Amino acid sequence: MHSTPTILFEDDAVLAVAKPAGVVVVPARNEDPAASLRHVLERERGEKLWVVHRLDRDTSGVVLFARTADAHRALNAAFERHEARKTYWAVVRLAPPAEHGTIGVPLHGARKGKMRPASPGEEGAQAALTEYDVVRRWNLPALRPVLLEVRPRTGRQHQVRVHLRSVGAPLLVDPLYGGSSSVSERDLGLTGERVLCARLTLHALRLECPVPWRAEPLRVDAPLPEDLAGLLAALDAAASSSATASSSPGSTAR
Repeated sequence: MHSTPTILFEDDAVLAVAKPAGVVVVPARNEDPAASLRHVLERERGEKLWVVHRLDRDTSGVVLFARTADAHRALNAAFERHEARKTYWAVVRLAPPAEHGTIGVPLHGARKGKMRPASPGEEGAQAALTEYDVVRRWNLPALRPVLLEVRPRTGRQHQVRVHLRSVGAPLLVDPLYGGSSSVSERDLGLTGERVLCARLTLHALRLECPVPWRAEPLRVDAPLPEDLAGLLAALDAAASSSATASSSPGSTAR
């Protein structure tokens, strides 16, 4: 990590930052601890921080740390009671089966650290619940991507990614769960070869959590990072170009 992450909110008890894609919250086995988000923040700020929750390495967005042991206990309790509300934006390859829906497929561990939908009655299955709403659709010649607002109500590993794939709407970029490894201007039918996004098309947009030291729940929003904002703009441009071409004189309706 080459720069200090953007601080979204802080008080005496908590610190919320915008995690960049490509950075781990805490180091995995055999990884350099100094490159993790927690260690970077502790080094830059000169204080101990407690990890409350995590995001996947290639997911961007809101991450909350506790600044005291008491705050850590309170926040952990809120997450365990499912009182923390997380909202994501996800760009998916195909539309889910309805404009609004709830996915309740239980999940089970799979090989190489992956997760999968559990079989009915399978031992070790973990209950999981994800709500979604369609925010925007793009009709392109080769793609039909959709922007979803996604609200996981449980916190299973890779939950959003596996649940979206289970309803036929994998992330546009997610090589582990059915998406591609990147998306380029050419993929969208635009002139040029520039890669628009080469990481998960998933962003933790908002986190809301009740905390005992505030009268109102804590709410923190993370703006879309440059790569995802650029992808949405490119999708708009590609859709506009496609619509213009299809309506021009001499074009053939499909």
